[in-house]
Amino acid sequence: MAMTLHVDIVSAEDEIFSGTATMVFAPAEMGEVGIAPRHAPLLARLQPGEVRVQTQEGEELSFFVSGGMLEVQPHIVTVLSDTAIRATDLDEAQALEAKERAEHMLADKSADIDYAKAQSELAQSMAQLASIKKLRERN
Repeated sequence: MAMTLHVDIVSAEDEIFSGTATMVFAPAEMGEVGIAPRHAPLLARLQPGEVRVQTQEGEELSFFVSGGMLEVQPHIVTVLSDTAIRATDLDEAQALEAKERAEHMLADKSADIDYAKAQSELAQSMAQLASIKKLRERN
């Protein structure tokens, strides 16, 4: 029997995924990390990007996270994020619109805007578009 770990991906609104996996990949701030069963305990901040979960059946599931925290125990991985979406549920048109809106806000120097929020929205929409592109390439 192959070794597995339990994975929970949770957003502020809902539990997105709960199940077993043989491997998990996540976009930590220090770079992408791969987590196998019996991984050393780890607590890391996540940047916006794709979390990939390899199931026991060999299927690879993709999820988009807006950032958050990754907690790793030897047989449990928990991803906590404000926003977590199954990659197949991402809306490309909506992500493109958000990207253009953020770029416009950042370019308009005369407007009274929250630059940190606009930069965050830009990073998140670009990460969503990158996840959509990766998903297309795999299929």
